[in-house]
Amino acid sequence: MTTAAQPTRQYAVGSLVHARGREWVVLPDSTPDLLVLRPLGGADDDIAGVLPGLETVVPATFAPPSPSDLGDQQAAGLLRTALRIGFRSGAGPFRSLASIAVDPRPYQLVPLLMALRQDTVRLLIADDVGIGKTVEAGLIAAELLAQGDARGLVVLCSPALAEQWRAELYGKFGLDARLVLPSTIGRLERETPYGQSVFRPDGAYVVSTDFIKSPRHREDFLRNCPDLVIVDEAHSCVSDSTVGASARSSQQRYALLRALADRTDRHLLLVTATPHSGKEEPFRRLIGLLDDRLAAVPLDTDAGRRLLAEFFVQRRRADIREDFQDGAHFPSSRDTAETAYTLHRDYKKLLDEVLSYARETVRAADGALQQRQRWWSTLALLRTLSSSPAAAVQSLNTRAGVEEADTPAEADRTGERTVSDPADSETPESADAVPGTRLPADTGAEDGTDVDDEEKARLVAMAESAKKLYGPTRDAKLKKLITTVSDLLDKGYRPIVFCRYIATADYVANHLKKILNKKGTEHPVAVASVTGELSPDQRVTRIAELTGTDEEGNPAPERRVLVATDCLSEGVNLQESFDAVVHYDLAWNPTRHEQREGRVDRFGQRTDVVKALTLYGADNPVDGIVLNVLLRKHERIRRVTGISVPVPQESESAMQAVFEGLILRGERSAYEQEGLFAQEEVAEQLEIAWQSSAEREKRHRSRYAQLTIKKDEVAAEVDEILAALGTGEEVRDFTRRALGALRGMPAPTKQGGFTAHTDALPQGLRDTVSHALGPRHPRPVVFHDAPSAPRGEAALTRTDPVVAAVARFVLDAALDDVGKVPEWQRPARRCGVVRTKAVERNTTLLLVRHRLQLNLPARDGSVREQLAEDARVVAYRGRPDAPEWLPEDEAVALLEARATQNTDPKFATEHIAEILAALPAIMPELRDQSAELGRILEASHRRVRTASRARLAGLKVVPQGDPDILGVYHYRPAPTFPQGVGA
Repeated sequence: MTTAAQPTRQYAVGSLVHARGREWVVLPDSTPDLLVLRPLGGADDDIAGVLPGLETVVPATFAPPSPSDLGDQQAAGLLRTALRIGFRSGAGPFRSLASIAVDPRPYQLVPLLMALRQDTVRLLIADDVGIGKTVEAGLIAAELLAQGDARGLVVLCSPALAEQWRAELYGKFGLDARLVLPSTIGRLERETPYGQSVFRPDGAYVVSTDFIKSPRHREDFLRNCPDLVIVDEAHSCVSDSTVGASARSSQQRYALLRALADRTDRHLLLVTATPHSGKEEPFRRLIGLLDDRLAAVPLDTDAGRRLLAEFFVQRRRADIREDFQDGAHFPSSRDTAETAYTLHRDYKKLLDEVLSYARETVRAADGALQQRQRWWSTLALLRTLSSSPAAAVQSLNTRAGVEEADTPAEADRTGERTVSDPADSETPESADAVPGTRLPADTGAEDGTDVDDEEKARLVAMAESAKKLYGPTRDAKLKKLITTVSDLLDKGYRPIVFCRYIATADYVANHLKKILNKKGTEHPVAVASVTGELSPDQRVTRIAELTGTDEEGNPAPERRVLVATDCLSEGVNLQESFDAVVHYDLAWNPTRHEQREGRVDRFGQRTDVVKALTLYGADNPVDGIVLNVLLRKHERIRRVTGISVPVPQESESAMQAVFEGLILRGERSAYEQEGLFAQEEVAEQLEIAWQSSAEREKRHRSRYAQLTIKKDEVAAEVDEILAALGTGEEVRDFTRRALGALRGMPAPTKQGGFTAHTDALPQGLRDTVSHALGPRHPRPVVFHDAPSAPRGEAALTRTDPVVAAVARFVLDAALDDVGKVPEWQRPARRCGVVRTKAVERNTTLLLVRHRLQLNLPARDGSVREQLAEDARVVAYRGRPDAPEWLPEDEAVALLEARATQNTDPKFATEHIAEILAALPAIMPELRDQSAELGRILEASHRRVRTASRARLAGLKVVPQGDPDILGVYHYRPAPTFPQGVGA
């Protein structure tokens, strides 16, 4: 680099200056009195402010390569990739793509384009389970932050999903968010200066919604909350809970969101796969957070639906299936089936006894309150016995939750919440506890003497009978599960078995462990259970123990089974380790089945056809009601209309009516035949309402704004931007080659990545890697061919900190003066002469870096200046004074050219010196290429902004200064020697 003294002056954005012993690029926001500078080739973390009045600042020019800096045939490719990996702000219309480690599918760009249409982003992203709502929300957040439209970010979510959100933000979007949970708040407060808030408007956080909604933390959070908020599982914040602590919790969540939404300039993204529970009021509260008009506008009118469409995006799996025809990891189909079993005679006898007990005790109730209490307690016993004998025993020994109710209505609300699976339940996380059966005994004498000893004895006897049913001998459901799981394992599947209750999950897991690994088993099976008894961190650990490598580095067993309750049915990603679902217990809500199956049938699943099996008792009337009234009707409507809609609000009353027919009147002769219930009319009315809802939704979806966006055109722009930043294969190849040259000794792994030793790396790189992975990271370091990696390991993506550190080291070493670092520590060189059969005439390839100023119209009507860089390879045949320029694809192909003959070093040095001396002659052409690149990028910005209906006034892309020539590589035809007898 050369510098020249010059009086104090105002520097243009993108110009080069020399200060503090190094070269810098001038960034926007600079003034004559304060220069905002980024080191040349550096990252945003290195940006500094310099006062020209107090420090020496002079203009600088980028030094050309040295003729003595000769490298081999790989030198140009390594330098080019190292440069492109270092870019963190692309010049294309999507500024964030340079800083993310995910290649978005075309449909995932639609919410981003809808967001770009809005001055303040307010969106409800309600795509199906497994489509990638996290990625869609992350893309919007990354772009708003990259464009400067948002300063900070907070994600509100369940504590069970907090670590997963943090990992997704960091691994895929390069956002290092702090976890704010009950377990971390103490440390965060100790690290915060006295009198200041844990939260900063420009920070990034993942926060437990239930923790931050409490009065102790709420006001501080609202005062300092960043201007971009993502709410995960947003439906849980508006659920229609009206009982006790649950009601208070729901009200506090909604009050928190309402306060956040009341600030009109705050960006708000609501994320949920179940926006509508079938009840109108919670849905209205949810969409009212986006725009006050949505709380009351008639949604059955064109005007109402068009207004909703501005803020609402929802796609079903069928809508996006075409986006995965290129072999991407997304299942082509879901193979579903029902598997029936017949109750053992002893189990059937106990079920009949429970039905008789239920009928007698409800009929004998004294008053409406006691009748509803007894109704729900006996229904709890029926459901737990249908689940497992273990759950029934626990229920018989547990007090009923409805005993605290003061009115029949309160008893019904409590019963629905604890016994049923209401569509608007807040979360399944804590809903796997066994509901109790026991109620306070009646007292007949004045002294309060218990007169219900006979009933107590009856409950005790039923509990003893249930205990005798343990195991596959008398529990036909368990026996059928063992057969089903064994068959799935033999076919290569890795199943998750979903149970309703903790007691059932533990019971099932214990028997599976014992039977699938009995003495003499040729292929043992790993089995683990995850329930609501475990904390979120313990759940993650339990799954990692089942699916990850052991302490000795051995891979996870392929034959494995996870038994879980619905604490894992929402939000948790299990598609990388499992590919089949078994519904051991029927959910009393079809949405819960979709959520369960969505854990494996989702983006990232490598198995082409996933399995979903439903167990049910062919002679169990409880299973018959749930199947015929809810699950089968839901599936039939979905197949007929192509639309999956929530169960209508009438479903709860319909289920109640059918169960009343079973319990109170003993109407069970026809429960095995679909549609022949005593309360058939009620069930038919439910189906009619359900069908009508699906048809209405199908008509309304044609008005959604998402359908007007031409995603394929925008996807082409994205593909072009990503290609300019470096493909995944290029990043993987670069990292392996660079580490090999730097004595890291990469060795392939069975999983497709490789390992590398860090002890022999150059000291500076070794220290950076240790800082990124932690001082106690595993050795050798594992590099995963995946978007993310476990702690202490690396992912082969351009945004991974270890990959970025390798690229930064390679680039810095190449740009340093020759002789400053040892030769072996400079795998990339700025010059090279290669004799190859890939060319027929002398050809010169140049690695060129362009700097461009982007004038981007902002949402507030102003024009925001940003600086971007772009690296291109260009090549010409012949001499510099009469170049014949090659098309871009031919120039890029030269990077793969292989030397077929050695080149004399002295000849190479002299020849490169001649080419370097003639470079000024081609600089006008390079300037023209900069201008053309600016025009191409500006057109790309215009196309995307037109597609998203964003502002265009003031948009301009202008080259800044002369392009930098980073590398010069000369290719000469290899001489052809005659062969054969006459040679």
